[in-house]
Amino acid sequence: MSIKVSTSGAATEAVQRHLEALVDSKFASRLFAKDHTLWGAAAEDESSKRLGWVEAAEVSAPLVPEIVQLREELNSKGVDRIVLCGMGGSSLAPEVMTRTAGIPLVVLDSTDPEQLAASVDTDLERTAVVVSSKSGSTLETDSQRRAFVTAFTSAGIDPTERIFIVTDPGSPLEAASKEAGYRVFLADPSVGGRFSAMTAFGLVPAGLAGLDLDAFLAPVTTVKDDLETDSPQNPGLVLGAALAGAEPVKTYIGVVEQGTDIVGFGDWAEQLIAESTGKEGKGLLPVVLHQGAPEVGLPIPDLQVVRLVADAASEPALGDEINVSGSLAEQMLLWEVAVAVAGQLLGINPFDQPDVESAKAAARALLDATPAPVDPAFSEGVIEVRGSADLTDGQTTVLGSIEALLAQLPECGYVAIQAYADRLGLADLAQIRDAVAHRARRPVTFGWGPRFLHSTGQFHKGGPRVGVFLQITTDSATQFAIPDRPFSFGELIHAQAAGDASVLEDHGMPVLRLNLTDARGGVQQLLGLLGDI
Repeated sequence: MSIKVSTSGAATEAVQRHLEALVDSKFASRLFAKDHTLWGAAAEDESSKRLGWVEAAEVSAPLVPEIVQLREELNSKGVDRIVLCGMGGSSLAPEVMTRTAGIPLVVLDSTDPEQLAASVDTDLERTAVVVSSKSGSTLETDSQRRAFVTAFTSAGIDPTERIFIVTDPGSPLEAASKEAGYRVFLADPSVGGRFSAMTAFGLVPAGLAGLDLDAFLAPVTTVKDDLETDSPQNPGLVLGAALAGAEPVKTYIGVVEQGTDIVGFGDWAEQLIAESTGKEGKGLLPVVLHQGAPEVGLPIPDLQVVRLVADAASEPALGDEINVSGSLAEQMLLWEVAVAVAGQLLGINPFDQPDVESAKAAARALLDATPAPVDPAFSEGVIEVRGSADLTDGQTTVLGSIEALLAQLPECGYVAIQAYADRLGLADLAQIRDAVAHRARRPVTFGWGPRFLHSTGQFHKGGPRVGVFLQITTDSATQFAIPDRPFSFGELIHAQAAGDASVLEDHGMPVLRLNLTDARGGVQQLLGLLGDI
């Protein structure tokens, strides 16, 4: 067995509490036999349509030669830059797959106009685009597709020779794309987006970018044999019980990459865990950490640290932690099984996402209504401050308002920093996470908007309502129109931020909004201010 899971302390106690019952109930073999009754009557309808992931690697194998052939055709024409337009499950898996392999892939999972411009206006003559949308109607992805169609056409390049579609059978995107002459790759509709790494959604963009798909998928067959066995040594049962079996449940899962060769695993795990479990006031929230992150050294009783290590057999877990090792594909299937186990232990349906649509609806309403901008409560430098009165009244500084936000943090709560900004051009903005965590002494997540709306956004609304939210937006000097839409990318991303804030506030959770009127200057100002906390 190449997958290793080591537990200690409270994590070991959680495994001991649940493992025997999981084995006796034949959870593992029933899961791989697609038994949709495992999560209770209320979940049966959805789970009966969402268990194809247990055999995704085998089902998707015939796609591999087709992808390889297309890659060779593109390379022969000098086309070697691959851009992926997709959100959530359509982008997170191929991103970690290619980053781990050291292969360049431009992941366009934003509506920020600066990020759009950098992706669309660069090296078009050697660019091919994969447009991935399970539903076929994702607003962000459709807007990105429109931008590339226009750019290719303006450059005298036939977009049908450079844009390739990944979607589910029967989606509106399939029909429209085939009619227009685009090449379409169909994914397995019985696999939900966050479980789709080994379907066309993961394999097409990663394979076109240059990933050796046969080598990537090869370990899955062996690990699947281990994961479907009803045994106390089943690593999926052990990990699932360790994550969700503590009493009381440890809500926060701190994911630390420590010695593993996998790059960016926590970003993929965020959606898988948070969107699968964050509902009915329950859930597990991943917190992507580094070895020196403040939370790792703090006594936070509801934080379960999981370290991804080179070899969990020779690096056993210490304290109350979990160590996991294995190749990327093996770990993807392992964690999918663990989340299925966690769903049963938490008593929720791990395959739906009932609260994801709320922020989308609010954003669409704002785009339709185009309300007048709300004046800031005050400004400091190039940072405009907005928020409810209890966060801004009497405040004259950004730090004062952040302090007021943290003062509302419940004892069992978390801070979510939401950056609706160019995650490539303003990557150093993420440095504020540690600064806030030092002050909050509670778990702090950092998400780039709008992509987190398709992952942790479900937990924010459907999980325990104990979050406080620091939202950061930027004004852009780039005016990037969306072809045949009455709004621009800049207007879209601001509507998405405002819509999400309104839904969170309607749920009774505080949101402090900082708008950087000068993006680069605002980041430097904010980093300087937070250095004083």
